[in-house]
Amino acid sequence: MDIRSFNRDAWDKQVEIGENPWTKPVRPEVIAAARRGEFSVLLTEQKSVPDQWIPPLKGLDMLCLACGGGQQGPIFAAAGANVTVLDNSPKQLDRDQFVAHRDGLKLKTVEGDMRDLSVFSEESFDYIFHPVSNVFCPEVLPVWREAYRVLRYGGNMVAGFMNPTYYIFDITNMEEKGELNVMYSLPYSDAASLSPEKLEEFKKNGTPLEFSHTLTDQIGGQCEAGFRIIGFYEDSMANMPLSKYHPTYIATRSVKE
Repeated sequence: MDIRSFNRDAWDKQVEIGENPWTKPVRPEVIAAARRGEFSVLLTEQKSVPDQWIPPLKGLDMLCLACGGGQQGPIFAAAGANVTVLDNSPKQLDRDQFVAHRDGLKLKTVEGDMRDLSVFSEESFDYIFHPVSNVFCPEVLPVWREAYRVLRYGGNMVAGFMNPTYYIFDITNMEEKGELNVMYSLPYSDAASLSPEKLEEFKKNGTPLEFSHTLTDQIGGQCEAGFRIIGFYEDSMANMPLSKYHPTYIATRSVKE
């Protein structure tokens, strides 16, 4: 299966449906506030990124990695950064361009795979913002290696990702009935675990395929790529039974030295 194409089409359909909160562009008043230096952004679902994780943005060369949707990228651009948004979904990138045109922002968008940043030369960026998105990618180690390559020395990468324990449960049953039934071993893959009928249903409904990654690959993989992790927090998914017992998201701040 061509996972990248499947998920590109799925996210494009999510934009068309218009119900997914991560496809909804920020409002003009959010951009106006960001121009005044008043903003908050999300790497995970609920907790805002700490202020100390965001460097001075004026003139900063920044990559919003797998970060389309008309949200974080335009906010950073309004706050003064030179923003490039890379995403697999053309229609998610259209959301960023929509905000840029609406509010007079300078913003570059690039369609691409988060595992392959060869369109960028080495040390192209000062800061990488990578919200929860590698869950839609079957391999995460190339993401960290490429991010390290294109980041300048002394630069930071902030990243959000799923806690892998989320994927041991029957997700559908958990969402619909609130029951926590252990069903899968880790690492989990929609592509490998779902029936052909369920995969066809995902395709019809525009549901992206998800993949868990081990903490060895998520955290150890950053270290292996050359990063030093200097910040960490956890977050929870709203209205999810598992959140009563365990955080569902992890966020890290790393530096290239």
